[in-house]
Amino acid sequence: MTTNLPVDLYDLGNMAYRDALDWQQAKAAEVRAEISADALALLEHPPVYTMGARGGDDHMLLSEDDLRERGADLIVTDRGGDMTFHGPGQLVLYAVLNLRRRSLRPVDHVRCLERTILETLSALGLRGGTVKGRPGVWIGSRKIAAIGVSIRGGATMHGAALNVTNDLTWFNAIVPCGIHGLGVTSMARELENAPPMDCVLDAAVAAFSEAYEANVRPAAPLVEPVCGL
Repeated sequence: MTTNLPVDLYDLGNMAYRDALDWQQAKAAEVRAEISADALALLEHPPVYTMGARGGDDHMLLSEDDLRERGADLIVTDRGGDMTFHGPGQLVLYAVLNLRRRSLRPVDHVRCLERTILETLSALGLRGGTVKGRPGVWIGSRKIAAIGVSIRGGATMHGAALNVTNDLTWFNAIVPCGIHGLGVTSMARELENAPPMDCVLDAAVAAFSEAYEANVRPAAPLVEPVCGL
């Protein structure tokens, strides 16, 4: 791994999934062409279900119309993995990195994302783990974070989603990540007092910096508002 390379940090607030995908695609083109530093975006999404490359309709337990009636979209996306849910109270980390510039293999990138989540949890009093053959980060048999990435031309998109205070009943509409018989959890459920999102965000940035041995720095403000922000 090439160390101490810069990563621009973007706090995108609460952003619709499609808008965040557009942002990632534009940033990935810059990163791929080496006209921009790598980027880490931290954000939350309005309620949305996403289906990755390994997803299937059999992992949806409600119709798309039913989901919309409940106030959530369903979007097919290009990341790896299966079905998952994003919503308020969940911290999403999108890592747009040039793996070639960092001398990282795709598997190294996934391990670094896992380490980022594990160290974030540890900093806030929780012990998570990984399970062979089950993507994401777990506490016992309960998934607390999903991981899914895409890589094109050596540039990564997507990343990890950590359940902090989000409403877990949204997951009842799907088979999370296509794994039957296992549950989901959140930091709020596992801890007597859930940490403020700002504290989780700070811990995640520190953990990401350590996992990737990167120089994470605040990005310059966006020149133009992104999709109404």
